[in-house]
Amino acid sequence: MKNCFDPGLLPLALLLMLMPMAGAAQEAQQRATIDVQGSADVKVVPDQVFIVFGIETSDPNLTVSKSRNDERIKKLLALTKELNIDLRYVQTDFISIEPWEHELRDENRTMRLEYRVRKNIAVTLSDVGKFEELLSRALEGGVNHVHGIQFRTTELRKHRDHAREMAIQAAREKAALLAGKLGRQVGPAIRISEYGGGWYSPYSWWGGQGYGSNAMSQVSSQAGEASANEGTIAFGQITVTASVSISFALQ
Repeated sequence: MKNCFDPGLLPLALLLMLMPMAGAAQEAQQRATIDVQGSADVKVVPDQVFIVFGIETSDPNLTVSKSRNDERIKKLLALTKELNIDLRYVQTDFISIEPWEHELRDENRTMRLEYRVRKNIAVTLSDVGKFEELLSRALEGGVNHVHGIQFRTTELRKHRDHAREMAIQAAREKAALLAGKLGRQVGPAIRISEYGGGWYSPYSWWGGQGYGSNAMSQVSSQAGEASANEGTIAFGQITVTASVSISFALQ
């Protein structure tokens, strides 16, 4: 049987086989991306403090226990009025009246029934400069519990947006650095998503809980316009955070 294969067609056959492979490699190179994360912290001095005061009294006579509690509540309300705190920002947060049986510290280990009255008053303080005075005088006036202190900012959205912008910039700078080391350039962003983020203050506390974070991303940090001293943490300072994940095209 005669062989019909023409050896002269071999280079053409090889070229046809390699063309799809070269096209696929070029397409894969065009689709190459780099995925990075960026985070940012913005330091802001709060313009508001939220405090929950607790008053607890106890006595075998319910009327006496309630009367003592009411007296301390009146002192606290008078203090907020003296400090010109709007009544809209002074609210009763919790009320509880319950019998309480406990053992006396005597030789007979006598059991005693008392009536425990508890009330919480939540105060939102807009003049942060009055915080120390309010806290000290409230404790002196009969408040025996401080259930929580939270430093806030009324411009959270503004600072969150600023933190987001800084996080995006941090991610882009990280991508440019990594790509540059490999002789490539960063192209347009293909995908972007936000994760985490929020705000906290190391001086705020609630039920003994704290705040902690562990970030393995590019981080940018900047003091806000309201910061008292550059490079230092002002009392009650808030940290507003933002984190983003971005996929950039590589060129």
